[in-house]
Amino acid sequence: MTGSHVTLGEVAATLVLVALAVAVSFWRRADLERDIGVAVVRSFIQLTAIGYVIKAIFDSDSIWVVILLLAVMVGVGTFTARGRAKAVPGALGTIAIALTVAAAATLGLVLALGVFPATPRYMVPVGGMVIGNAMTATAVALNRLADEVHGQAGLIEASLALGATARQASAGLVTKSLRSGMIPLIDQTKTTGIVTFPGVMVGSLLAGAAPLQAARLQLVLLWALLGAVALAGLIAVSLGYRGFFTPAHQLRDLEPPVG
Repeated sequence: MTGSHVTLGEVAATLVLVALAVAVSFWRRADLERDIGVAVVRSFIQLTAIGYVIKAIFDSDSIWVVILLLAVMVGVGTFTARGRAKAVPGALGTIAIALTVAAAATLGLVLALGVFPATPRYMVPVGGMVIGNAMTATAVALNRLADEVHGQAGLIEASLALGATARQASAGLVTKSLRSGMIPLIDQTKTTGIVTFPGVMVGSLLAGAAPLQAARLQLVLLWALLGAVALAGLIAVSLGYRGFFTPAHQLRDLEPPVG
């Protein structure tokens, strides 16, 4: 590898680490081998294709094309997160609302404050990071919510029998689920610059930006992501728990959770 030029052979060499991931999954019977294979193939195809797509979007300099791309990102993110939250009734609509609101609110605020100009060169990468992190947080939170409801169904039904509403009976579970969705990004933010070195900051430094300016840019992104993750997770669990209950505040018949 010379400079920023990476050969196809060098990319292929890193499949050794993918093989390690598959071996770990097989050894511990995690049943993730197929998911890992799909992830590797999809990432190769998608990143290769999106490189040309993003270049075309940058060249077009059209805000409407950017909005269309962000909408596609939300759609794909919704179906991806839904795959990890199959045990949550009505999860598809819940996730779509969570990602849409989080992306619109976060990008809208950042643009309104004048942090970034409303151009494809900024909106596409920032929007992608916001939607991607919100997707992950939403999937984790809803997956945890389903596990909590199934694990504590007896306690929930006892609370309902004593006169609690669905909201009151599930309040603790909703809080735990929200925490699960937010903690990974919070920990990442805590360790930034010590354990992890953010790509945006490193890329800015390699491009010749001053260290202080690169740090400020990364801080803006990290803090924006925290807000997006919190908002998406809150919406997801606040809407998601309702699917487990009937309008009469009774717990529905539960399907086994899917990991």
